[in-house]
Amino acid sequence: MRRKQSSVPNRGFRVADQIQRDLAELIARELKDPRVGMVTINAIEVTPDYAHAKVYFSVLTGNPVEATEGLNAAAGFLRNGLFKRLHIHTVPTLHFLFDQTTERASDMNALIAKAVSSRAQED
Repeated sequence: MRRKQSSVPNRGFRVADQIQRDLAELIARELKDPRVGMVTINAIEVTPDYAHAKVYFSVLTGNPVEATEGLNAAAGFLRNGLFKRLHIHTVPTLHFLFDQTTERASDMNALIAKAVSSRAQED
């Protein structure tokens, strides 16, 4: 049995991209929660039925745990803001997850730099 082809190719990616842009603007301009500092939306994963979206973010300032709590508390408010901006039938329920990719990358860079410097000292 073949999977039904979408009438619009890559629609899920385009919807996720639009959600990412609109969420970044909503968080920066309209969200007043003090727990949420400067956050960057890194990626959005939308389920095929558009019922749920995982929003991966990183923080520039503030505590990641508090930012996660603040964003998840404001998920309904942000979803309502998306309703007004997006022209799709179903706006997904938002689930905010802290993305540790940038921290892991900087930790790896530090380890690599340490290894290179210790190797240079040995030579």
